[in-house]
Amino acid sequence: MKYSDLCKVYEELEKTTKGLEKTSILSKFLEKIENEPEIIYLLQGRIFPDYNNQELGISTQLVIKAIARATGIEEPEVIKEFKKLGDLGKVAEFLINKKRQSTLFSKNLTTEKILANLKKIPELEGKGTIDKKLALIIELLNSARGEEAKYIIKTILSDLKIGVGSGLIRDAIVDYCYHPKSIEEKKAGIEKVQEAYDITTDFAEVFNKTCKNSLSSISLSPGKPVKVMLFPKAENIDNAFEIVGKPAAFEYKYDGFRMMINKQDNGEIKIFTRRLENVTKQFPDAVKYIKENIKGKSFILDAEAVGYSPITKEYRAFQDISQRIKRKYNINILEKELPIELNIFDIIYFEGSSLISTPFKKRRELIEKIIKPSPFKIKLAEQIITADEKEAEEFYEKALEEGQEGLMAKNLEAGYKPGARVGHAVKLKPDAEELDLVITGAEYGTGKRAGWLTSYDVSCKNNASLLEIGKVSTGLKEKQEQGLSFIDLTNELKKIIIKEEGKHLFVKPEIVITVGYQNIQKSPSYSSGYALRFPRVKALRPDRSISDIATLKEVEKEFIKQQK
Repeated sequence: MKYSDLCKVYEELEKTTKGLEKTSILSKFLEKIENEPEIIYLLQGRIFPDYNNQELGISTQLVIKAIARATGIEEPEVIKEFKKLGDLGKVAEFLINKKRQSTLFSKNLTTEKILANLKKIPELEGKGTIDKKLALIIELLNSARGEEAKYIIKTILSDLKIGVGSGLIRDAIVDYCYHPKSIEEKKAGIEKVQEAYDITTDFAEVFNKTCKNSLSSISLSPGKPVKVMLFPKAENIDNAFEIVGKPAAFEYKYDGFRMMINKQDNGEIKIFTRRLENVTKQFPDAVKYIKENIKGKSFILDAEAVGYSPITKEYRAFQDISQRIKRKYNINILEKELPIELNIFDIIYFEGSSLISTPFKKRRELIEKIIKPSPFKIKLAEQIITADEKEAEEFYEKALEEGQEGLMAKNLEAGYKPGARVGHAVKLKPDAEELDLVITGAEYGTGKRAGWLTSYDVSCKNNASLLEIGKVSTGLKEKQEQGLSFIDLTNELKKIIIKEEGKHLFVKPEIVITVGYQNIQKSPSYSSGYALRFPRVKALRPDRSISDIATLKEVEKEFIKQQK
């Protein structure tokens, strides 16, 4: 397909904020790419399926260099235009158009070529890597027209901003493949496509199989990440019973991070986070525990990894051990300083069979058979089964006394719904005014904090949009040895800068933090319509992504609850 045809669709999508119009545009376009399903990644501003966490790793500075070389213009001139337009995509469009007027050169660029060049970038390593990356980008820009150059750069910088989230892609697939004639048919189609996507996390495969009416052939496969089941919050024990029924299984809710543990038929073990990141190399201790303490040729287990002190054996808060998720060096040192214990609470695949439709009580019985508990290495989640509210309350108090976050309450007959909050299980936690939000901008500090990014714009989500809900500048330490510091967060944010305006900068929405606050108030100052009073950073959440952050509906719900 000509890349210019895709660019026209980008432009159409940019012109409307209405979900139904966007879905209609996407649905019509799907007809043109039925034989090239990978183009669906480009509609999302991606190169790979969602389960593939390979990153292009292209900085703003490298893009400036690529634009300069492709247009024959000095880098300072490119930077000057960037400061004027505030968008490197628009800079590329302007300068490429300027070059075209003088050369009259034109060549048809294809989506196949875009994907081929950009897919090579993450694989490059070793001497001369930067020059090779530049060459691949420059080759595309040399063949591009102005609007094509704009979208190439926006894709490279993960800055497409055409308002297309996974929900719109899903709905467009349903409309194109099923042609639903009623709301009920549309809902049924959405459920089928969503279930398939939550298992594969690959819209190209889902689109291809939906077109061929073979969604039923999609199944779990150990070694490929799957979305975890999510849990809504219950107000109290009574409310938990109302949602999940009686009797119910109550389990400790641990203050750790989710791990999806995969063992393939060939014996290889892979560990994924809820963000679908492969963190197997970061956790050699977990791999060892799995090999030694779990029977079975192949399986997929849902677990929580909890840190503890190697000296006192006391459990530690998530924030104390979160650095193990991202650290790729000195792993053997961290393994000793920040050990973890695996708490297994579910299984969704075992030796060739999917268990997502199997009742939870049967799944629990299976993990009890295949896991050999070993203190401070691996164990089953602490559990009771009861229909008695007083017994559940006592178990809740016991969990809190032992330093756990709270409880999970689970329906004994329910299946497992990857990626969904369906009420098969709920979480119970003491009331705490906090939200998981994503950082979308930051500002440099002054005085002794000069050089650090010390104030952070935080946003919630509303469908495919991100809406600001405030700025947070407290809760971090000044010294790295004291915990999460301004230096740590500054270093992370500098890797994902989109553009700078004086002391303020805009970043890719990738870093999720837990923000505590006193209350929520209405505010015209922020796009969400709300602001957090006295916000503070409570934790960095490298295990969570944009899909996990608070929604505008949740913010509104908290605001109404607070008013009552």
